[in-house]
Amino acid sequence: MPVTEPWQTAEIAGPKKASVISKPEVADAMIKRAKHPVLIIGHLAAEIDLDDKKMIDYLLELAQSGNIPIIATGHTNRDLLKRGYKKAGIMPAVAIGHRLTDPTWKGLDGKEPYDLAIFAGLPYYMEWTILSGLKHFAPHIKTMTLDNVYQPHASWSFGNISVKEWLENLRAIIGHVED
Repeated sequence: MPVTEPWQTAEIAGPKKASVISKPEVADAMIKRAKHPVLIIGHLAAEIDLDDKKMIDYLLELAQSGNIPIIATGHTNRDLLKRGYKKAGIMPAVAIGHRLTDPTWKGLDGKEPYDLAIFAGLPYYMEWTILSGLKHFAPHIKTMTLDNVYQPHASWSFGNISVKEWLENLRAIIGHVED
C-alpha cells in the first residue's frame, strides 16, 4: 500500500486530501471522463530516467493517445520540439495555476474551460503550492498528479511509490487511454 503522507516533511495539507490512485484504472477513468483535460509538464520530466526513456516520453505518449493538449513550463517545450511535438502551449507554472482558477478562461485553444488538469514533472514544492491554490480557489476543476510522490492538494495522486511501480502505472495508464 502506498504511503499517503506528504513527501515533503512538515507539510500540512488540511482535512481534505487527495484520493490515492491505487490502480491505473482510476486515472484512466478520470482522464476518459474529462471533457476538456490538459496536461501540464514541468522541466523535471525531461530529466527523470524511467527505464529506457525519459518521463517526458511517457507523458507525450499519454497526451497523444488521449488527445490531451499540453502546456509546457519553463524550457520543457524545447524537449517536446526535439521529439517532434509542436502543439504545446508555453506558460510559466504559476501563471497556469492562476489561469486555471478562472472558471471563464477557455483554455489555450479557446474552446471551453479545462475540467481536469494533470500535473507532472514540476518541483514538488511548486506543484504543492499550485495544487493548494486550485484546491481552494478552483472548485470547478479536478486535478491529478502523475509524479511518484503523494501530493495531498490534488484531487487524485499516486502515493509515495517506487520508480518501478511508477513506471508500471504510467505504462498501464497509457495503454488503457489508447483503448
